[in-house]
Amino acid sequence: MVENVIYPAYLDADLSRSAGRRVAGDQALPDPTVDEIAEAVQQVGYDAVIERDASYSREHEARGRVLVRGTEDTTKNDLVQAVAAYVGLLRDDS
Repeated sequence: MVENVIYPAYLDADLSRSAGRRVAGDQALPDPTVDEIAEAVQQVGYDAVIERDASYSREHEARGRVLVRGTEDTTKNDLVQAVAAYVGLLRDDS
């Protein structure tokens, strides 16, 4: 089973690409949370497991991470892009 990891930093609008953001500036979001990411992962159709104590290697405080299971049929980049789009939609709905 293939497992990918998504950190909130990958979607954070406050970070530059060199600081760890992996989506385009217009898709990036201010202060994404692991709960939002996990919900978006499930909307995309994959299983998500939240690890709240994990920290991204380029950050000093632990914001957690989301393990995404069953991603044999997609690339990590495509997954992160889709999750960013869904988190944006989830925020628009609330």
